[in-house]
Amino acid sequence: MEFYISRKMKDMKPSAIREFFKYASVPGVISYSAGSPSPEALPVEAIREITSRIVEEDVEKALLYSVSEGYTPLREELRKYVADNYSSTTDDDDILILSGATQSVDLAAKVLCDEGDTVICEDPSFTGCLNTFRTYGVNLAGVPVSETGIDLNRLERALKEEKRVRLIYTIPNFQNPTGYTMDLPTRRGLYELAVRYNVPILEDDPYGDLRFEGEALPTIKSMDKEGLVLYNRTFSKVLSAGIRVGYFIVPKALMGMLTVGKQSTDVHTGMISQLLCYRFLAGYDLTAHIKAIAPVYKRKCGLMLSELGRLPGDKITFSRPEGGLFVWATLPGITDASEFVMRLVMEKKVATVPGGGFFARQPHVSNCLRMTFAAPSDEQIVTGIGLMGELLKEY
Repeated sequence: MEFYISRKMKDMKPSAIREFFKYASVPGVISYSAGSPSPEALPVEAIREITSRIVEEDVEKALLYSVSEGYTPLREELRKYVADNYSSTTDDDDILILSGATQSVDLAAKVLCDEGDTVICEDPSFTGCLNTFRTYGVNLAGVPVSETGIDLNRLERALKEEKRVRLIYTIPNFQNPTGYTMDLPTRRGLYELAVRYNVPILEDDPYGDLRFEGEALPTIKSMDKEGLVLYNRTFSKVLSAGIRVGYFIVPKALMGMLTVGKQSTDVHTGMISQLLCYRFLAGYDLTAHIKAIAPVYKRKCGLMLSELGRLPGDKITFSRPEGGLFVWATLPGITDASEFVMRLVMEKKVATVPGGGFFARQPHVSNCLRMTFAAPSDEQIVTGIGLMGELLKEY
C-alpha cells in the first residue's frame, strides 16, 4: 500500500544527531555524536539499590497508572529542590513531570502555537527541539547566538518584524550545540524584551547542573515577575538519560492545558522512572552528587580542548565551554562540513555531527560540527582527534 503522508510530516528530515548516533553502535567507531552523560558520572550503585527497593516495596505503585501531572511526592520534592538551588519557582507556578525534557517543547508548541505562528530560537540550536516545533507547522525565526548569548538587537528586530510570534526558545546554559553560556546582561535583556513584546520564554536548561568552571548565573525564570517564563529541566544528564524524566515549571494558568496536552500524548510519565527519581531526591543528596561528577566533565572537556589545540588553527577553531557536554568546532577552510563529517566516520571511524542541521532555516550549509566530550573515554578522545587531524591535513 502507498500511504498518504500528512503535510506536517512529509518534508521532515531525520534528526542529524539520531542518524549519526547510529554509527556509535558500529564496532570500532569512536563516537563524539551523542549528547549522553559520561558513564563515569552515573550513580549506578544508588540506582541499583533504589530499583531493588522499588521492586520490594512499591511494585504495585510502579506497575499501575498514575496522575498525568506526575507523582505527587516527586513534584513536592522537586519544588523544594528547585527553590533551594535555583530560585526558579513561585507560588504562582506548578510542576509537570515530563517523559524527557523534549516533551516540554512538544507541549509548548501544542498548547501555545497554531500552524503558521512563529517561534524565535537561537541560531544554531538543538535540532531535536527544532524538529519538534516543525511538526506543528510553526515558522522558526533564527537569531544568531555568540559566546555571550543571543543577539539582543536581532532578537528585537525579529519581535518587531515576524508575524504572530508566540514563543522565544532559548538554552542559556552550555547551549546545544555551541557550548556557549548566556551572560547575565543578555539574560536580563532577553527577559525585558519578552516583557515589552508580551511573548513567553521557554527556558530550556538540561545542562545547567554540569558546570565545572566559573560561577553559576541566575536563571531567567528567577527574574520572572510577569509569569511568562516556562522553565524546563531534566534528570537525564545527572541521573540517567535512559529513564526519560524531565520536569516543567510553568505558570499555574497554563498547567491545565499542558496537562491535557500530555494526556493526549502519553497519559503520564512512566511510574518506575518517577519513583526512581523521587527516591533519589528524598533519600540521597543530589547536590552532592552533582558536585562529585563535575571533575569528571572538567577533565574530559579539558582533554578534548587540549587535543584540539594541537591541530593547526587554520584548520579548526572551537568553543571553550565552562560546562555541559558540547564543543562547537569550525573548519575555516571548508564550506560545508557535511562531507568532512561523512568522510571522518567512513574512513577514520570517528563520528561527529555536522552543524547544518542545527539551524532554523533548512537546508543550511555550515562549516561547523558538534562534538561531545562526555561519552567517549579519555583514550577515545585522544585517538579520535588524532584521526580527525589526519583527515584535516587533506583539506
